Amino acid sequence: MSSLIFIVGVALFLNFLQTRPTVNPKPSFSPSENPRPSPSISPMPSLTPPTSPRLPVPPVSPIFPTPKPPIVLYPGEIRQYQGENLSAIAEIYINAIAGVQSIDATNYTLTINGLVNKPLKLSYNDVISGYPNYQKVVTIYCVEGWNATILWEGFLVKDLIQSGNLSAGANTIIFHASDGYTTALPLSYLVDKNIIIAFKMNGLVLPAERGFPFQLVAESKYGYKWIKWITAIELSNDSNYLGYWESRGYSNNATVP
Repeated sequence: MSSLIFIVGVALFLNFLQTRPTVNPKPSFSPSENPRPSPSISPMPSLTPPTSPRLPVPPVSPIFPTPKPPIVLYPGEIRQYQGENLSAIAEIYINAIAGVQSIDATNYTLTINGLVNKPLKLSYNDVISGYPNYQKVVTIYCVEGWNATILWEGFLVKDLIQSGNLSAGANTIIFHASDGYTTALPLSYLVDKNIIIAFKMNGLVLPAERGFPFQLVAESKYGYKWIKWITAIELSNDSNYLGYWESRGYSNNATVP
């Protein structure tokens, strides 16, 4: 009986194997086929806020700008003349080739020589009391870039040289200073422009550092023609004479444009 049951069981198992459905493998796709597209995913927007353009930063300026040093006035100097504002004397830079010259008025002599028929030696008082004096507001311009407008008072160069009785042929005046400085200008310029040698500025007698006893007021010429501490006025026929700075390359004309 048990043998019969075993035989029936084996037959049923074999029949099952023959009737079982075939399972197909998972399909694969070749590169040439188009599988079902995957859904596209957009990137998340950045959470960083957009950067605005930088505005220009103004330069930092001090709250309290440094003031210019005060200009010290000479006691008694005037700052206006006939409605015109004047520079302070201290606004003129002190330039000298051998330092400030200290000249004693009691021992001073102004020599007028060269091409003159009557050479002269004048004391300080001879000049101050012997010639008419004039006032002029004139601006001095320096090649260093500064300028100053001053009231000058002094004597016409042409009055001084006429006292010496000019010789024929004189066309140039060479000015000499106590420190060895020299400069020259055409005689015609000095006469036609009524150029003065000053003994006062802004109402005051020239201080020593400003050229006492006399300074040339060479209007329309640069400052190196404004010779200070004048000791001699020499009449010459050498129109090519070169003074201290002119012999070192400065223009002999020196006209301010």
